[in-house]
Amino acid sequence: MGLHLMEKLDQAGMIVRQNARILPQVSRELERWRRYAKGIPNPELRRQALASIRLKRFHCEGGSVYAAFDRDNRGDLVPLIVALQTISDYLDNLCDRSESLDCDDFRQLHLAMTDALSPRTPLHDYYRLHPNGDDGGYLTSLVEECRKRVSSLPSYGLVQGEALRLASLYCDLQVYKHTFVPRRVPLLTDWFERHRSAFPGIFWWEFAAASGSTLGVFALFREAASPGLEPVMVQRIVSAYFPWVCGLHILLDYFIDQAEDRAGGDLNLVSYYCSREQMRERLHLFYREALKAVSSLPDHHFHKTVVKGLLAMYLSDRKVRSQGLAYIAREMIRIGGLGCAVLHGLCSLRRLKSQ
Repeated sequence: MGLHLMEKLDQAGMIVRQNARILPQVSRELERWRRYAKGIPNPELRRQALASIRLKRFHCEGGSVYAAFDRDNRGDLVPLIVALQTISDYLDNLCDRSESLDCDDFRQLHLAMTDALSPRTPLHDYYRLHPNGDDGGYLTSLVEECRKRVSSLPSYGLVQGEALRLASLYCDLQVYKHTFVPRRVPLLTDWFERHRSAFPGIFWWEFAAASGSTLGVFALFREAASPGLEPVMVQRIVSAYFPWVCGLHILLDYFIDQAEDRAGGDLNLVSYYCSREQMRERLHLFYREALKAVSSLPDHHFHKTVVKGLLAMYLSDRKVRSQGLAYIAREMIRIGGLGCAVLHGLCSLRRLKSQ
């Protein structure tokens, strides 16, 4: 009972800090980048940059939870998380709407993600193969913001290698999933085959989903903010987050976007389950494994709140009910317990206020 109460108090404290201190800072950072994006000379790049900030701000808001706990060094985490997530969202928009569908173009664009995490390497020309190129320095400025912020994290040197590995998997997914439709699945399945032995028991689309999450990188940023980070913790964080927490994150994202992706002809990873029943079972599996994986971490109350928060945030979206998926959502919230139900209620209320 004592541990259960402590978890609830930690959860409540995190929610208070997130709403009172972190989210206003996220808003200020996004407004700063929105003003920059408004001045992008190329109209198509300007349109996609502004759209990514307007329509995907909840990615930055959700990611900023990793700055919600006061520990040793929090000043750089919100600007860092917002900048890296904005790079991710902007490039996702560019690849979704690209005229080329060229893997080499997408690979070149996504060098921005790995450059952002490599403060001592030369910058690349990200638009070298892209049909549009004059962004007025917008993407490079986002990259340089990340490089400045990671350089200030006391233990970044300990996490950089794993952060780059996760970011490289993210880039691989973006390259393969946005190319010509007939090539997408063969490229994705071949890619998974090269990693299959390290991740037994999951399907190729679940590996792809895990690769599409930035949460593992944000969790590493959080650890790097502590000057007392021990090297063993780095691998423990990565093993807990990939594939389970990261996989749950993006599977839920695709779960709520099924109708939207069908209408747009876009790749949807949960569509590869053989039935809704299998999809339901696998979502339950990823939730259970994610919760189990983070339970062994020192700050397990925090990480468990993140896992339950994923259910609450995604399953409170009105797209769930409109697609006849509410029964799956209700079951998952019930399995998540009282804490998950409370978070789900708060997310639902926040969505109502933002309409």
